Amino acid sequence: MTNVQRKGSLLSFRPDIKVLDATLRDGGLCNNFQFSDEFAKALYAMNVEAGVDYMEMGYKASKALFDPSKFGKYKFCDEKDLQAIVGENKSDMKLAVMADVGRTDFRKDIGEKKDSVLDMVRVACYINEIPRAIEMIEYCHKKGYETCANVMAVSKASEEEIADALAMLGQSPVDVIYLVDSYGSLYPEQVAKLTLRYLEYGEKYKKVIGVHAHNNQQLAFGNTIEAASWGASMLDMTVNGIGRGAGNCSSELLLGFLKNPKFRIEPVLRFISEYMLPLREAGVVWGYDVPYLLTGRLNMHPSSAIAFIRAGRTDYDAFNGELTEKD
Repeated sequence: MTNVQRKGSLLSFRPDIKVLDATLRDGGLCNNFQFSDEFAKALYAMNVEAGVDYMEMGYKASKALFDPSKFGKYKFCDEKDLQAIVGENKSDMKLAVMADVGRTDFRKDIGEKKDSVLDMVRVACYINEIPRAIEMIEYCHKKGYETCANVMAVSKASEEEIADALAMLGQSPVDVIYLVDSYGSLYPEQVAKLTLRYLEYGEKYKKVIGVHAHNNQQLAFGNTIEAASWGASMLDMTVNGIGRGAGNCSSELLLGFLKNPKFRIEPVLRFISEYMLPLREAGVVWGYDVPYLLTGRLNMHPSSAIAFIRAGRTDYDAFNGELTEKD
């Protein structure tokens, strides 16, 4: 990988870059997907107006594993519920859904593309679940969908494991392979090295490379544009950074940065004022906080930080000691 150069400059326009809004899906982890129809319709209209390429509508979770009475409709994304929000989606924006390995009854719940408003299925898995992910990817590909593989928690995986995973996915029909910083633990230099490794396989197997970042160390935006600068071209974002724990790369930051004139920040700013601020005022919690920094820097799942915040604790030093003992 000698003579590797960044792709374009901070001032250049990259037509290959596509952005995906994951507000309903990653943001849904903050409120059990209890978004109103008004919120979802306004978000859809915002994304269309802002020039967003893909909108992720939520999960395709199994109702046998998750009680529908405890979650909003975007945990399951039934076709009738999606059509109530987007109609036939006559916009240029494509619609996506996430399907977790082991949590989705994909043969039952994912039908033919021609019968759905959805365009893409994003299959999420851990690195030891790649064969099961490929089974789902092949199924969705045959049904006519675009497909992504979101391999989670690669910050915990060895270089050899990552290389094996990329080779297996490269030989599958998947369209996009995502670099996912699940724990918000990666720094830009690490993201650069991983992006180049992913791109190596992407070029070999003709796959698009994407990035999905978390904001535990306030690096979600920085890591996203770092990956993009080396050639990643599918970039995930959420409005106001809403997402599990510390949240994700903020739409307003990313759209404000990208130089493609089709992207517009103004609809996002209006949506934040009208919908995201009331969501916070209603008690939905997300975004950078000290406990997420502590799990992120130790490359740990944020579940203990989420529990710490929900318990109303503020003894950060004691919490850091507890985490260090576990690490």
